[in-house]
Amino acid sequence: QVHLVESGGGTVQAGGSLRLSCGASGRTFNSAAMGWFRQAPGKTREKVSSISWRDGATDYLESVKGRFTISRDSAKNTLYLQMNNLKPEDTAVYYCAASDPDGSMMGPYRNWGQGTQVTVSS
Repeated sequence: QVHLVESGGGTVQAGGSLRLSCGASGRTFNSAAMGWFRQAPGKTREKVSSISWRDGATDYLESVKGRFTISRDSAKNTLYLQMNNLKPEDTAVYYCAASDPDGSMMGPYRNWGQGTQVTVSS
């Protein structure tokens, strides 16, 4: 079991920035990929971005392209999400997730953090 802990959420004004972090611990970490997901009130959870732990390939939700950047520190087993030019519609609980070792950026994502709230005021 991989234990994931997010941090870095908060409240910012539109146009501001936040950086989310997700530390992974537990069994030897060998997930194929990790991702950031978000869920706003009354909406389904959506994948914001993911990264291949092996080669660093990334993908992004269309609405965050050019504003968000996902990265990883393999030595620290830590995932990051730099969020710039935040918009009110980015308000949600953000979760990090890790895929199975034989998974991919598409999943399956079976290990989830507890989530961190991001609120963007207009």
